[in-house]
This record gives sequence, structure tokens and C-alpha cells, in this order.
Amino acid sequence: MRSIWRTLDRGTLAGIGAVLLAVGVIGISYGATAVSAGFPVWLPILLGCVVLAGSSEFLFIGIIAAGGSPIAAVLAGLLVNARHVPYGLSIPDAVGTGWRRPLGVHLMNDESVAMTIAQPDAHRRRAAYWITGAGVLLAWPGGAAIGALIGSVVTDTSVLGLDAVFPAVLLALVLPALRDRTTLAAVCVGTAIALITAPFLPTGLPVLLALSGVLVAAREKPEPATTAGAA
Repeated sequence: MRSIWRTLDRGTLAGIGAVLLAVGVIGISYGATAVSAGFPVWLPILLGCVVLAGSSEFLFIGIIAAGGSPIAAVLAGLLVNARHVPYGLSIPDAVGTGWRRPLGVHLMNDESVAMTIAQPDAHRRRAAYWITGAGVLLAWPGGAAIGALIGSVVTDTSVLGLDAVFPAVLLALVLPALRDRTTLAAVCVGTAIALITAPFLPTGLPVLLALSGVLVAAREKPEPATTAGAA
């Protein structure tokens, strides 16, 4: 474990800390929202530990709170979490092998993947993935527990502006990657799809459709390498 910590520099660790702080803050909002909607205190905490995926948990809570069936809520959450399929394909080296893989898969989320793909080599990718994933496993349910306890006092967490913290941190993480033209094109296409479909589709589905932006990157063909001194 000590070697994993030593693999990352202070800047990367500070970035992970900022992400985990944001996750905890949004977890507070999530727990408070769930309790104010009439759910028991233990439910957002349990979901935070078992599901460990904020968007699908918010969607699950929202559907049931609006009168939807638990089956529909579960299916919607599974559909939103389908984004983990391309996540897993993009970072197989960081997830681990053998007995570590089941735990590694459970730690897969937006934050751990974002921090992983920002690293320049395999060792740093693996360290960033496990540190971020383990941190989220603590910060998300922990934040949900705090939020659930204060949910009866602060019934409308939107007035605190908590929802703005998480996307702001993720945006700061992905900005360096947008210097690549192919990545920028894929992001623009995905963003456009999400914005167009958001007024018509349930929460979470536009983000899932936005993953089709990766098709732009897939169509890009790498330029053939040139040999030094070739005529």
C-alpha cells in the first residue's frame, strides 16, 4: 500500500483529495434528499456501499419518490450504469487480476476512471484507480450518512449549491485532456447529444447516450509512424 502512495506525486494526490471532498459533499446532498423524500436513514447509506454509483442512486430515489415502481427504478439504474462497460474496456490494466478483480470492478466509478485515464503510465494509472476508488467507497456512503442525519433539518439542499461542486471538480480534471483534438471532438459530439436529448429523456439517459461520442474517436486513424532518416 505504501508503494501505491509513493507512486503518485503531490499534485495528483491533491487532485484526488479534491475529488473525494466533492464526492462527500454531494453524498451529503444525496442522503438529505433521500430522507426528505421519505426514505429511511439506512437506505441511502446501504445503496452508497453496495451500488457506489451516484447517478443511478439519485435516479432510483427519484423514480420511487415520484411514485414509480421499484422494478422500474432498478432497471433505470442498471441502464445508467451501463456506462461502466466502456469504462472497463478503457482501463483493464488498472482494475487488477485474480482475487483483486471483483473488488476492483466494484470500485469502478466516474471519479476513479477520470483520475486513471489522466495518468501517463501504467503504474500511476493503477495507483490512481485504487486510491480514488477506495476513497470514494469511504466518502460517498459517509457523506450519505451525514446527509441522512441532517435531512430532516435541511429539506432543500439545492439552496446550498452542493450540486455544483461535483461537476466543477470533474470539469477541472478533464480540461487537460481536451487539448487533444480527437478527444475534444468526441466530447463536443457527446455534449451535443446530451443537451439535445435531456428535455425528452429521464435523468441519466442523456449522459449514457453521450457516450456515443467515443465513435468519433474510434473513427480517427493513427498516422503511420515515420522512420528516422527515411527519404
